[in-house]
Amino acid sequence: MDNKKITVSRFPIEFPINRESRDLYNLTSEAFRKTGHYQLKDFSEARQLASEINNKRTQIAEEPLYASSGDLYAIGLIYAVYHIICALYKTSAEPAAFTGADRNIRENTLPGDADRILSVWMEDYPGQKEKTDKDPDENETELFIRELISLYLFNYNPALRPYIEMFDETGMKNRSEYTRAVDILENYFMTLPSFGPEKLPLIKLLKKPIDASPNDLKGQLQYMIDNWGELLGDFLLKILGGIDLISEETKLRFSGPGEPEGIDFSFFDDKARFSPDSDWMPKVVLLAKSTLVWLDQLSKKHGRLIERLDQIPEEELDILAARGFNSLWLIGIWERSSASRRIKQICGNPEAEASAYSLFDYEISDKIGGWVSLRDLEERCARRGIRLASDMVPNHTGIDSDWIRHNPQYFLQLPYQPYPQYSFSGENLSRDSSVGIYLEDHYYSRSDAAVVFKRVDFNSGETRYIYHGNDGTSMPWNDTAQIDFLNPAAREAVIQKILHVAKNFPIIRFDAAMTLAKKHIQRLWFPPPGQGGDIPTRSEHGLTDKQFNEIMPEEFWREVVDRVAEEAPDTLLLAEAFWMMEGYFVRNLGMHRVYNSAFMNMTKTEKNQELRDIIKTTLLYDPEILKRFVNFMNNPDEDTAVAQFGKGDKYFGVCLLMATLPGLPMFGHGQIEGYTEKYGMEYCKPLYDEQTD
Repeated sequence: MDNKKITVSRFPIEFPINRESRDLYNLTSEAFRKTGHYQLKDFSEARQLASEINNKRTQIAEEPLYASSGDLYAIGLIYAVYHIICALYKTSAEPAAFTGADRNIRENTLPGDADRILSVWMEDYPGQKEKTDKDPDENETELFIRELISLYLFNYNPALRPYIEMFDETGMKNRSEYTRAVDILENYFMTLPSFGPEKLPLIKLLKKPIDASPNDLKGQLQYMIDNWGELLGDFLLKILGGIDLISEETKLRFSGPGEPEGIDFSFFDDKARFSPDSDWMPKVVLLAKSTLVWLDQLSKKHGRLIERLDQIPEEELDILAARGFNSLWLIGIWERSSASRRIKQICGNPEAEASAYSLFDYEISDKIGGWVSLRDLEERCARRGIRLASDMVPNHTGIDSDWIRHNPQYFLQLPYQPYPQYSFSGENLSRDSSVGIYLEDHYYSRSDAAVVFKRVDFNSGETRYIYHGNDGTSMPWNDTAQIDFLNPAAREAVIQKILHVAKNFPIIRFDAAMTLAKKHIQRLWFPPPGQGGDIPTRSEHGLTDKQFNEIMPEEFWREVVDRVAEEAPDTLLLAEAFWMMEGYFVRNLGMHRVYNSAFMNMTKTEKNQELRDIIKTTLLYDPEILKRFVNFMNNPDEDTAVAQFGKGDKYFGVCLLMATLPGLPMFGHGQIEGYTEKYGMEYCKPLYDEQTD
């Protein structure tokens, strides 16, 4: 099969739209006016077309059928593939196929019928003459035959029913012998050589994706990839991109990372690179406290105002030590984003604090006494053998962080807004008079959760659209800004913040650490063609594995671990990691400890054999991994231990198992007291007035 004469990449992603639909939707694309086709140079143009169509549909229909940019891009891809296959058929199977088809129509219809069909086509789809004049490889007669085939197949395709008005063949049928011509074409190509991997007549071949997946454009594109890859060459990358765009729009997004089912050892490096423990690390028993909530609870318990860390009573620290806790995780101690708090207030919660994971900077909040207050608590805890632990949130900052103000280049961004329907007319969330920060309007109305926010530099007039933090499993975290980890300067800046935290806390818990493993940075933000869809608009910025690895050859976390070992030794690094990467984080990336959420999920649902299997598999693969797990019955993102395990024998049995298994036992806020309330990251006090059980 000789397809070397055809450069398939030259075929644009476009499709004809009839005059009636152009007028109806008021389509004004410059490329459209010149060629008679609507060209989609990139995904943003598909979004623009969908927006223009939807704007009109909402005006003329009570229950409009909304156009999808992924569908429109798929139509352009399918149209291009039809023309590629036809061009390859001409060069490889039958050079005279299309001139012969025209002759066959003329011979089997009345004089003038063929010219009438062409005339009606030119009336309905103006611009075709300009197309043939512009491209010397196009022959008007041959092009017209291919257009007839495409029009027929578009109308044959059930998946295109939502868009049929744009290329409805009814006008052609009523005003010409179009139907007769199509019948002649089908019969004519049955007499010519078969083609393609399936060895079929041309039109029958072009119907195969439709017949295989009649109601699914994504399925039709996948059929082309699976069966016509040899024919389509590098155009396959464009098809993969189209599949990604559809995936972005149709992905079911849920809340949370989901229940882990096991640990995947398949992608581990051959060589283990565990970080050695200091002598105190294997003995850590960790208690988590939501700091603001805890201070409020202590105030009520002791009958006096306790707002600062240095005001925590001595007897409370004595109780922690007596219960066997030698490490205290203080959640929410850093200076938080004022924009995060304001967003929550606008959305109806006037008493909300900013999220503990939407940070302004890594300075101890003045609200709890600042660094002086922390040092006081640190010294009093040390006398009792209690070390302090802190969060570090490496993936993102608050939407109005210090970096957003002074180093916006650190963040993942676009110079344009990715969706035409986005608007940013709400309140300026910035406290800095030189910078404007605007959340996308639909977030406030709960009608959309935009993937970007707008940053305006009032001095220069520059506007950036910066991505919100996002792990691809749910909606964007709209009070955060996503750091660009392909930017070396941004990576180094994050490492410097980590070292700053490490020099002040002997234990660091890294929030959502799995999102910064190389495979997930790429999957979420720079997906290889055909593997995108997790975060809207990112497929068009995808990179192949080779391109990605050239930019980021080493794991970010490996560099962090090595730098901390050198510059802040004796720091225990604890990773919140899911997605079956737990073993990888300790064995290859060198974290001292990693979340083992399988323990909580499997004991809660009493999947005892599955938990036993995980322990056995881990021991067989590398027993060193098991003792580096953090086992817990709840954490700040999950329901309370009481809600999940009750207050009876099941709770005590699982708690005993957690405390005695190899690894680090982590107790949640309120677990010892039997509290039932789950404290949100924006809570400054509990909602329930609970008594200790």
